[in-house]
Amino acid sequence: MRNILFIHQNFPGQFRHLAPALAQAGHRVVALGLNARPGLKGVDQRTYAVQRRPLAEQHLLLRESEAKVLRGEACAAAMLALAEEGFVPDLVICNPAWGEALYVKDVFPNAALVCLMEFFYGTPDADVGFDPEFPVGGVESRMRQRMKNMALTEALMAMDHGVAPTAWQASRLPAAFRPRVEVIFDGIDTQALRPDPLARFDMPARGLSFGVGASVITFVNRNLEPYRGYHRFMRALPSVLARCPDAQVVLVGGDAVSYGAPAPKGQTWKQIFLDEVAGQIDPRRVHFVGQLPYADYLRLLQVSAAHVYLTYPFVLSWSCLEAMSLGCHVIGSRTAPVQDYIEDGVNGHLVDFFDTRALADAMVQALEQRGQDAALRQAARATAVARCDLHTQCLPQWRSLLSRLMGSPV
Repeated sequence: MRNILFIHQNFPGQFRHLAPALAQAGHRVVALGLNARPGLKGVDQRTYAVQRRPLAEQHLLLRESEAKVLRGEACAAAMLALAEEGFVPDLVICNPAWGEALYVKDVFPNAALVCLMEFFYGTPDADVGFDPEFPVGGVESRMRQRMKNMALTEALMAMDHGVAPTAWQASRLPAAFRPRVEVIFDGIDTQALRPDPLARFDMPARGLSFGVGASVITFVNRNLEPYRGYHRFMRALPSVLARCPDAQVVLVGGDAVSYGAPAPKGQTWKQIFLDEVAGQIDPRRVHFVGQLPYADYLRLLQVSAAHVYLTYPFVLSWSCLEAMSLGCHVIGSRTAPVQDYIEDGVNGHLVDFFDTRALADAMVQALEQRGQDAALRQAARATAVARCDLHTQCLPQWRSLLSRLMGSPV
């Protein structure tokens, strides 16, 4: 039995499957996060407390770095408290993006450290500067990106091994560290996430209920914002709704910002781009449902006739691969993270992120092909099963990596 410590600001995050699996295998598993979220069987969840906020007068380029140092310091204190209780980990698994891995090796120098390297900022052909509609400021922007990588660079130097969720995300890392990074996706329970010909998605407040075969277009993100192509999607809707009079559109997502710059003060990206097309769409056919309970979200995707997933060259969303596992007809942006998994015309369709007409045409075509796209949908699911299945791919890959690292089965 090994002592294993997970650290993640929003635990469980990407470790929602791995942590309980290791506990079930007989290891003692402890997790540190900012907020306790009990419910993972066998995982002893603890919290760390940041002592103060970054100083208001701190140099602008150092504010985010100070926040990460404060989190790292708080984690160090929590780790010392664990050591006083007698818990000394053999293995620490951490997402270092928020600074929590900074002092792991100082507190537990003999522990093996595995870092989940989600995204390295400021690399060519990635998110910054991708969208000319939202220009970034030259040298100052590059300086900010460099500072965002401070905690990640420290983690790369300290870690014994790293994991990246996709090949493209791994390719963003400095070349010198890539040999110590393995590509392992977080994992999808493809047996649970599968097509259901009897699925229904109900919106009783609107008097609507959709089943498989309905002309439903879906668009899903944590928040509706430019990084995930919300503006491009909204601009394509007038053409689609005019050409497909029975089409209904359901958008899932909040009003906040997960990535990139906030909307102008007092506004939201959702409202800005809805207002832009408000006179060209029928609001009775475009439904903003906020952030859905997970079971409702799955039912929505199961009835989707066309699921649109757009993103800057950035971290790939779970929702894209969950949609594929559910057998959706996915229309994705021709950006590198999506191209890792979707081959145009084989298991989905790809369109230029900036081509409004091509996006509209792809949605119309998907609606017109309802019932004739079974092979494409089956290929989408087959891709998810073959490459992202939790039980046959991702957990075994994690166990293999950790066993090699520890020198015995984990």
